[in-house]
Amino acid sequence: MIIIQAQILNLLKKLQRDRGLTFIFITHDLAVVKYFSDNIMVMYLGQAVEMAPSDVLFENPMHPYTKALLSAVLVPETGANKDRIQLRGELSSPINPKDECRFAKRCNYYCDACNKGTPPLVEVAPNHLVACHCVVPDSASQRFQLR
Repeated sequence: MIIIQAQILNLLKKLQRDRGLTFIFITHDLAVVKYFSDNIMVMYLGQAVEMAPSDVLFENPMHPYTKALLSAVLVPETGANKDRIQLRGELSSPINPKDECRFAKRCNYYCDACNKGTPPLVEVAPNHLVACHCVVPDSASQRFQLR
């Protein structure tokens, strides 16, 4: 099955390159995402929580959910997990969501603002958008960081 998947992905990659095609992939397989994607949108319960070029997202994830997803990926060289981020708490209802951050109940960076409305996507660097009340500008470094 893995060989067939690799052949299909290679064919799609060739078509993308040769014909200038754009694909939308919906997957939980982050290895496929990294191999195939130029730009990535991470979604949680139907909402975009982070968007960035692939290399930026894998090198500098800003949203707590993105960080947790990436921490679960095996490191190819050793087969070991990095420091895995454990998610606890209840899932918010995807059917009847409240006007708050949908990830708040499971987030290790929870702050009071998380219950005061859905966070908008904010550009934290060129082409890097994050929807998190806890991602704030750092005046010393002129960059954004999780508080």
